[in-house]
Amino acid sequence: MFDNILSHIRLLIPTGIFNGLNPWYHRVMATTSAVWYRFPARQIKVIAVTGTKGKSSTVEILSAILEEAGHKIASSNTIRFRIGEKSWPNLYKMSMPGRGFMQRFLRQAVNAGCEYAVLEMTSQGAITFRHAHIDLNAFVLTNISPEHIEAHGSYENYVTAKLSLVCDGLRDSSKPNRILITNADDPESARFIACIGNQPVKRIEYSLKQAEPYNATEHSIDFTWNKHAAHSPLSGTFNLYNILAAATAAKSQGISDEKIIATLSKFSDIKGRVEEVEAGQNFKVIVDYAHTADSLEKLYKVFRPDPTAPHTNKLIAVLGGTGGGRDTRKRAVMGGLADKYCDIVILTDEDPYDEDPNKIVTDVAAGITLKKPTIIMDRRLAIREAISRAQKGDVILITGKGTDPYIMGPRGNKTPWSDANIAREEIEKTINDH
Repeated sequence: MFDNILSHIRLLIPTGIFNGLNPWYHRVMATTSAVWYRFPARQIKVIAVTGTKGKSSTVEILSAILEEAGHKIASSNTIRFRIGEKSWPNLYKMSMPGRGFMQRFLRQAVNAGCEYAVLEMTSQGAITFRHAHIDLNAFVLTNISPEHIEAHGSYENYVTAKLSLVCDGLRDSSKPNRILITNADDPESARFIACIGNQPVKRIEYSLKQAEPYNATEHSIDFTWNKHAAHSPLSGTFNLYNILAAATAAKSQGISDEKIIATLSKFSDIKGRVEEVEAGQNFKVIVDYAHTADSLEKLYKVFRPDPTAPHTNKLIAVLGGTGGGRDTRKRAVMGGLADKYCDIVILTDEDPYDEDPNKIVTDVAAGITLKKPTIIMDRRLAIREAISRAQKGDVILITGKGTDPYIMGPRGNKTPWSDANIAREEIEKTINDH
């Protein structure tokens, strides 16, 4: 009801005036929605997770640990929303939906008797004040690297937006026993710690050094947690960072090492994040959200640690690049990484929005100099081509969308989509045809 009222008010404001009043509109909307839903964050323990990469995975892992320890939880991230046993996919194409969604979600969580709300928070949510009036008990930082530069105007503006999440949500929170958890291996962590100032907030850091000795492969991760041997069915060093972030946050809430290790040992599935699609084929098909150069390289390294070493299987990339109108500078870099690590590169459409999709693919192809990429603009046909060229033991990496439910086209056009479902259909079709 409340978001319908906001929508009608918005329609009454001329576009030119609205654009000028935009910051104030979002501020007023945030405050009004908090009042409407009776400041629900004050009645539940709230843990926020932010960073450039790993936010959704960390939310999922931390939520699983808290739940295994007997707590009723609510969680919100790019992948899905969850209140207790009820879970539904995030179809908004936003990690922090607007129009009062966050306040309504927290009120529903409180009414359902949840003890914790674990929330993914973003820089774009910060600049529209969707984090306002959400007092935090704990804040988790995964990492910071350049992203959404077009949306923010500069990298510094991007970091500033991230900082506002911890300053407004944790430093100025009315909650007792507040905790800041940061990645000691990330140089930007110091700015988040400094943001707290002299406020009575406990600071905790995590680092890969704490996990030594560790071994992160494409199959699993073996590592050390508080001097105990630990195992995870997840893959890659980047997931080890997510595990450490989540485990450190859980430990800060009084969860025992034994419970943390036991949960991690059986937590094996994060939709759209190194998600394996299995339909009876004799090669691997992986769907992953990687959409920055850094995350793409980390994913490639899981399956091809040394691209110069001899190998018997092929690594096949299905790559879209970036969404239309954003992050144009990283397109050639992403193409170059696929060129470096992969044996076959298939370029395709992703989320062009109002930009010419052929130009996006051309920008990505500019970074490919060692191999000749195959360009197939129809994403289903691109996935089909990758599957047709795969042989026993090969690995297909379909990146860029993860669990994104739509391909975003011009003038707001949305085509329902699922990389995992399409891949599964194409594998089954190939097997049946043979």
